[in-house]
Amino acid sequence: MDKKKDSRLYNKSFLEAWKNAFSGIAYAFKTQRNLRIQLVAGIIVVILGIILKISPTEWGILTFAVFFVLGSETMNTAVETVVDLCTEEYNLKAKLAKDTAAGAVVISSINAVVVSYFLFADKIIQLFK
Repeated sequence: MDKKKDSRLYNKSFLEAWKNAFSGIAYAFKTQRNLRIQLVAGIIVVILGIILKISPTEWGILTFAVFFVLGSETMNTAVETVVDLCTEEYNLKAKLAKDTAAGAVVISSINAVVVSYFLFADKIIQLFK
């Protein structure tokens, strides 16, 4: 049996791959309230970094932490979408997949809070001295 590949499933070019990736990001931002909340939190810490004049190294660490959270939430959206595609009925394995993906977001968020503490705590204390 000759199986033809559905051309809609494959990117024809590097540019098309990027376009599709940004389409996925846009979908996640439109549909996921938590991703929008996390973006606002990221913007707040960036503004705080500007106000507190953090170093280039600190900017690198902060940027990584913010994008790690946003990337984790986007991957969580992908996992949830695939699980929902596979089953609409309760399934323990589907629940575990969704819960584990959500757990990855929690871990990356805790990381971001810890990073923010180490980057900002001393600087904020110095402002009030």
